[in-house]
Order: sequence, then C-alpha cells, then structure tokens
Amino acid sequence: MNYLKKAMIFAAGRGERMRPLTDSRPKPLLEAGGRALIEWQIERLARAGFRTVVINHAWLGAQIEAALGDGSRWNIALRYSPEGEALETAGGIAQARALLEDAGKPEIFVAVSGDVYADFDYGTLDDHGARLAALPEPGMHLVMVPNPPFHPAGDFGLVEGVLSLDASPRFTFGNIGLYDTRMFGDLQPGTRRALTPYYRDAIARGRATGELYEGLWENVGTPAQLQALDEKLAARR
Repeated sequence: MNYLKKAMIFAAGRGERMRPLTDSRPKPLLEAGGRALIEWQIERLARAGFRTVVINHAWLGAQIEAALGDGSRWNIALRYSPEGEALETAGGIAQARALLEDAGKPEIFVAVSGDVYADFDYGTLDDHGARLAALPEPGMHLVMVPNPPFHPAGDFGLVEGVLSLDASPRFTFGNIGLYDTRMFGDLQPGTRRALTPYYRDAIARGRATGELYEGLWENVGTPAQLQALDEKLAARR
C-alpha cells in the first residue's frame, strides 16, 4: 500500500520563452510525442498510485480544466487551484494547501512542474514520503539530474543522499520534489512567493535529502526544445 497519495503539478506560468505557441495555449497543454506535456505527468502519477492531483493555473487556465476534466480517464481525482495572477511555486502551494490536506491534516506530497518531461517513476518516492512524515520538523526530498548544457553549474551539491549549498558534485534540480505542507503554514493564501528560499533554508538546516536521476528528463523551455522532445518520443514509437 502506497504512503503517498497526493501530488501537485505547477501549471500557472505564462511560458514567455515558448511564445508564440503559448499566446493561445497554456504551456502544459503543448504536445510532445502525441500528448500534452501535463498528460505525461498525470499518467505517470496515476500509474504510481497517486489518487489526487492538484493543478494550479493562471494563464488560460480554463483551457487546462476543459482539456483534463475531473481525472476520471486516469482513475484519479483532479483538483484545480486557480490563481488570478501566477503566485510562483511556494505561493501556489499555499493557495492550494486546503486541496492538498484533508481537514487541515499535514500532508507529504509530490510536486512537479507541468512543463517538465521525465520517465521518472514516482512510486520510488514512497519510502521518502513516509520518512518525511515521521520527522518532527518539515523537510524535503529533491530529485536532481545531471547538469544540462543550459545550466552547467548546477543548483546544489549532493553527497550520500544529502543536499548541500556548497559541496561537490553539484547537480541541477529536476523540478520534481517531495514537500511537507507544514513548511508553508505561515504563508497566507494569495501571497506571491518563490520556493528557492525554502530550498536554501531546508538545506542549510540539514532537512533536505536528494537523489540523482539519470533517465530521460527534459525541461521544455523553448519551441526548439519542444520539437526535439517530440522527435525523440516519436522515434520510440
């Protein structure tokens, strides 16, 4: 029986670098390999046993709800957290906290960016979820990837499963993480706030673990990257 049941997909960004494709369609609905980027994520989360997926949205959010529906085609429940103006990642979590928790009970959840493609198996995070839930203070677990050409310096060090602000080797955060809703208890809904300060604080306090994923992973930021991913996935079929 899986410990982790809930996930969140960040889908509120405008996708400026993906214009003009995102002028009329939200970035997570852009297609690669015959389906929308966000659908790949939902499918993998459902396959791993997640039962509820919360999706925040701002730019053209009605299109996201119309395209994905209630989640029944994946045998999960999709819940939506609309933002009039994108609140960034931590702000998005705070806004959606009531959807991630049941009756205010703290929850360990997976969060992933809607514009990332990865063959990552979310089921492998279950033990980390149970471990985080048992901690007296909220922590996090981040999935790191080898540094891509556009980010050669990486984000954080990773040594024996523990993240560091200054150690080597350094890797890039793959935009897949496990978080504890207790971490955002003091952040009022509607507040615009990035997650970066939370990463750095948790790492500095020794409350952030990590792992290195070396499978297929793409941060789809430009039309050229989208086309390259589409060709790569098409070649698999």
